[in-house]
Amino acid sequence: MELKGKKFVVVGGAGLIGSHTVDQLLEEDVKEIIVYDNFARGSFENLNTALKDPRVTIYDVGGDILSTDILESAFNGADGVFQFAALWLLQCHEYPESAFEVNVRGTFNIMQACIKQKIERLVFSSSASVYGDAITEPMAEDHPFNNKNFYGATKIAGEAMLRAYHHRYGLNFVGLRYMNVYGPRQDYKGAYIAVIMRMLDAIDKGESPTIMGDGTEAFDFVAVKDCAAANICAMKSNANDEFYNVGTGKRTSLKELAEILIELTGCTKEINYLPNSSATLVKNRIGDPAKAMKEIGFTSKIDLHEGLNQLIEWRSAQVSS
Repeated sequence: MELKGKKFVVVGGAGLIGSHTVDQLLEEDVKEIIVYDNFARGSFENLNTALKDPRVTIYDVGGDILSTDILESAFNGADGVFQFAALWLLQCHEYPESAFEVNVRGTFNIMQACIKQKIERLVFSSSASVYGDAITEPMAEDHPFNNKNFYGATKIAGEAMLRAYHHRYGLNFVGLRYMNVYGPRQDYKGAYIAVIMRMLDAIDKGESPTIMGDGTEAFDFVAVKDCAAANICAMKSNANDEFYNVGTGKRTSLKELAEILIELTGCTKEINYLPNSSATLVKNRIGDPAKAMKEIGFTSKIDLHEGLNQLIEWRSAQVSS
């Protein structure tokens, strides 16, 4: 899709990946961006810079993807839609009924609204959680669905519904399977903060960064700005009815991650290891980026040291403000 002069709705646009996508959309010659968000996880602060641009507005009638009539009205006249709204992994683990309503029914509502409002293209946020633990490494998009948690199940359901709607109604879509996303605007307080933030919390308190397990668990850590770039690539591309890994293809163990954070922060404490009792965590997940590079032109550009530095600087500004 040519982005110039087009109108886009960013569902969940006040969240982590959504707000960065709004920022990068503004670098294109788009006509209008509507942010549709109920601010359950997102924040107005994430949109501070974007809202200075007159092309960006928050849909003030509502922002809940379960409010079907309001959702449909927000899509009126739009050319493309980005879907980021979802409950996160641990929330889905604790509140599966809510996870079903938001992640499954909410996605269905967005699909319905796209069909009714004749949206030209939908970019859907899926997750590497669909894969579960890696059977082969790196994982290509045809890797089996080995997921065992409810968050991953909701994303598998979303992908299957999208494919069915493409074949039934001609819904033009691309799905993106993000690896382990990190970066500025990440949740840094509350019950559902990610492993990097928990380590930085401990370091700030003069304590040891803690790892659940022996530290050999390895992941593909991808910077949020790269994820936003992938969304722009997906919207611009001619790909249809396809899913793509969004990652670096590089393996980083939790031990290596903690060592980098210790180096960047000047922490003098040793890593603390605790037994891993969580049933929601996988042990090994590195994505193959080749298909995304070839078909939608996406390549990650931010290495882990650079990305973590950006996160630490942003986080320090939030804590001190």
